[in-house]
Amino acid sequence: MNPPQRPLADPDASGWHVVGLGMVALACAMGIGRFAFTPLLPLMLRDGTLNAVSGAEWAAANYGGYLLGALTAARFSADPRRGLTLGLAGVAITTLAVAWTGDGATAIAGAALRAAAGVFSAWTLVCTSSWALAELARRQRAQLGAWIYAGVGLGIALAGLLAWLGGRQPARWLWIELGLLAAAGAVIVARQLRREGSTMPAATAAAASSPAQGVGPGTLGLVLCYGGFGFGYIVPATFLPAMARQQVSDPLVFGLTWPLFGLAAALSVVVAARWMAAWPRRRVWALAQATMALGTALPLASQVLWALAASAVLVGGTLVVGTMAGLQLARERHPANPTPLLARMTVAFAIGQIAGPLLVRAIGTGHPAGLDALGWAHAAATVLLLVTAAWLWRGGDALSAERQHPR
Repeated sequence: MNPPQRPLADPDASGWHVVGLGMVALACAMGIGRFAFTPLLPLMLRDGTLNAVSGAEWAAANYGGYLLGALTAARFSADPRRGLTLGLAGVAITTLAVAWTGDGATAIAGAALRAAAGVFSAWTLVCTSSWALAELARRQRAQLGAWIYAGVGLGIALAGLLAWLGGRQPARWLWIELGLLAAAGAVIVARQLRREGSTMPAATAAAASSPAQGVGPGTLGLVLCYGGFGFGYIVPATFLPAMARQQVSDPLVFGLTWPLFGLAAALSVVVAARWMAAWPRRRVWALAQATMALGTALPLASQVLWALAASAVLVGGTLVVGTMAGLQLARERHPANPTPLLARMTVAFAIGQIAGPLLVRAIGTGHPAGLDALGWAHAAATVLLLVTAAWLWRGGDALSAERQHPR
């Protein structure tokens, strides 16, 4: 008698198939759609295809697009796979199209493309988390969910490595190469999702049809903490490279910064997945926020190169762990339909990362109470991260909820 055949809707009961698709999706969406502009901006300035003012506008447009994507991601609650597929296709198309933009008449088009890439990146992050974590829970492999977020760091490292090794090429060619990589990732994910069948499993369909829960006191705290997390990371991530340039002028040092940042982010997720899997997600998140607070405090004490490098490692090494733990916790709080809460948290994160540079600009060249704008921004980030870390660590009500819903 032949053994029963495994249905197409469940091609890999171990869950690693889902993890692989999630990693590819997040590597494309975040490593390329969100963060590829960081290592490519200096090369575009070198080539004369972009100036500093346009570069700032492109970065701001991506932040704004990410916020808009977070605000609209909940529309995919009934079918997060659709949002995932659309998001990845959009990342690939907009990345390729940027290669034909620059200063002058095409500067506005470039900003619009970066804004669209932010929208598609947010859709992909929210929908990947919603679909993949639900799939792993259905397969009783929820403990593998942490591994998905290593894709963010791997994507950052890949984009940075490509920019470093191919830095002698025109930046336009690097945009094309990254766009082709994103397109390949989109095709791989879309084909695998189609192979799993067009109908969702009964448990997933029931979850999608369930009503979205409101934001109660516990979930409001999670949303606010995630917003503080966005503010805390963006200050050093935006301004540390500029501070480091005042210490070292060797461009090879700056070329290695971004791939090392991404590698630290990926390795930190591996550490959390292997040795912190049994920890409540709230405690993991609290530890990440507290460690990031140390990274934002270091530049206040010293701005020598080693302190700035240590700050970059502490912030980069906790960025994805905090993201992972926060989104996993959101799904634990609302397992039936987590997409609306995931979207709200992503909105708060986007607002936080917009508020950081705005605070620096608002203070300007002044020195209130003896601190410059960057000093005040780092101080505010440190306080906010420590306060939210303490709330997360001591949140007894949510810890009880986690014990009732083991991973």
